[in-house]
Amino acid sequence: MDEITLLYDDDCGFCRWSVDKVLRWDRGGRVRTAAIQGAEGGALLHELDVAARLASAHVVTPDGTVHSAGTLAEPLFRALPGGGPIAAIAHTFPRTTDRLYRLVARNRFRIGGWLGEDACRVDPVSRHRA
Repeated sequence: MDEITLLYDDDCGFCRWSVDKVLRWDRGGRVRTAAIQGAEGGALLHELDVAARLASAHVVTPDGTVHSAGTLAEPLFRALPGGGPIAAIAHTFPRTTDRLYRLVARNRFRIGGWLGEDACRVDPVSRHRA
């Protein structure tokens, strides 16, 4: 499987913390990351307006397909070692996956607050550079 790109809100502590956890899981190096607000994020998400870009995280597959919100779960977990069963659940229950994603997304700043200031300090890109 080729690399996928996970795009996240760099201004969100919970998002940065979550990306750090994904990169720790990704021992095979199949997931690249980029901030939505950065040049690469803008280029990959050029078809979305700025509000849509920041409304959720996104995964871009090697063929250029953008998966946003709950639909990102299947390709993301397929790329992670041992993530196949979670990807299968996301594929089987897409509406439930999307609802769960949106529930977390609506509360991401609150969750980030629960994680504390350490979540905001996480720099997932520099921590996981080879």
